Amino acid sequence: MKYRPEIDGLRAFAVLGVVLYHVGFSWTGSQLLTGGYIGVDVFFVVSGYLITSILLAAESQQRFSLAHFYERRVRLHNSGRRLS
Repeated sequence: MKYRPEIDGLRAFAVLGVVLYHVGFSWTGSQLLTGGYIGVDVFFVVSGYLITSILLAAESQQRFSLAHFYERRVRLHNSGRRLS
């Protein structure tokens, strides 16, 4: 999957929402944006999209292996590189 800057923007928005909640920022009168939950939800949706895209691409090329997928995550995480 090629790099998509708009996805990084969504992730930044998600993280910002959670950080703002934890530093005590409140949206006056809004029940929708309480607790930083929207940030967490957006982050999980984006992560699910990325993971599904990677798995579907591997499956379409008939090289899908769940063990390899998780092995790559651990290896890249330990090296400090960006996960894809």
